[in-house]
Amino acid sequence: MPTGFARFSDTTDTPLGRKHDSHSNVVSIRTRRDAQPSPLSESEALEVNDAGEDKAAGLGEVADFKDKLAQEKLYLEEEIRSAMNFDQIIGDSPALRRVLDLVETVAPSNSTVLLIGETGTGKEMIARAIHDHSRRQQRTFVKLNCAAIPTGLLESELFGHEKGAFTGAISQKVGRLELADQGTLFLDEVGDVPLEIQPKLLRALQEREFERLGSTRTKKVDVRMVAATNRDLESMIAAREFRSDLYYRLNVFPIRIPPLRERREDIPLLGRYFAQKFAQQMQKKIETIPTGAMQALIDWDWPGNVRELANFIERAVILTRGSSLAVPLGELRRVWSDESAPKALPLRDDILRIVKETLNAVNEPRCFATEYDIRQRSEIVRSLTESKGRVGGQNGAAARLGLNRTTLLSRMKKFGIHPKQFC
Repeated sequence: MPTGFARFSDTTDTPLGRKHDSHSNVVSIRTRRDAQPSPLSESEALEVNDAGEDKAAGLGEVADFKDKLAQEKLYLEEEIRSAMNFDQIIGDSPALRRVLDLVETVAPSNSTVLLIGETGTGKEMIARAIHDHSRRQQRTFVKLNCAAIPTGLLESELFGHEKGAFTGAISQKVGRLELADQGTLFLDEVGDVPLEIQPKLLRALQEREFERLGSTRTKKVDVRMVAATNRDLESMIAAREFRSDLYYRLNVFPIRIPPLRERREDIPLLGRYFAQKFAQQMQKKIETIPTGAMQALIDWDWPGNVRELANFIERAVILTRGSSLAVPLGELRRVWSDESAPKALPLRDDILRIVKETLNAVNEPRCFATEYDIRQRSEIVRSLTESKGRVGGQNGAAARLGLNRTTLLSRMKKFGIHPKQFC
């Protein structure tokens, strides 16, 4: 057997080396089993010892480097979270940070989340953040605005239908619940889900199964539910307009999203962000926002929250012709001239008008049956007062209430409210 092979550390029986024999033209294979290790010389032993010391020193440097990285990770964790994980959410106020902390906590689970907040506070963005930080982030995020779909079509949109299930069902339709299988379903304005559909939605949440309209075949789904509302669901339960069992099933992990007036520190960041965004879209170069204008934005209560601020800044960018944002301050009606007075309260005349309208409504022959009707009418009157009688549009009463224009007109007719009274 040819000799001259180096020593190998492999202990398997797999061939590790080979040598060509010039005399026999045969390739000889040598394994560790055949090889006999030779003793190390003194110089080789020294080299091995030095190599071991160098390796130990290198491992110590690696350990120190890992400790340093761990410390840097702890130090930069908050910055990384803000810069990377929630890059679509603008703000740095304590109120917003609390919300993001809750999002970070609940996102990895499969628990149902209920987002509670006024219209325009960014409930959909928070829902997307929950999905993007969950184990379902690679699957579909499906959204459904329950207030934007007529009652007769909502069940079909949510659960789907078979061909011929009802008049006009000319083909099979896959519902949003089925589309969101293995992903996340975001039900916006869940308070507008009709009572007759709520038991079916409750079953889908609890049993994770449902049937399409016109079908007897039960379908299984694995969906993470995130719901949102700007309504007082507990009051609706008291008025028997929302099922208590569905509410408890949705209210597993509630997150209250603060209105913009509760996080005024974020208004400068949002103002600059929207100014840059719309200036880029309109190919304008806007470099500054006047200090007085920015202070006026901070002082305003923004009943429409971030959505209203975005629309206002877009209007300002349209009006701007120079490098400084031309903010139409005349449109910002101050609620109180005294800066120390509370900002969220309406004017005294508005309060009197609301009280008067409510009392008149109660004393009318068609007296409303529940306290919820009275409160609902007051909200409509308040919104019409703030919008100066304007029903539709971005800043109209319907947008402020989070309702469709036709829905609001129907309720106004029910309560005998005329928009001209508030012009």
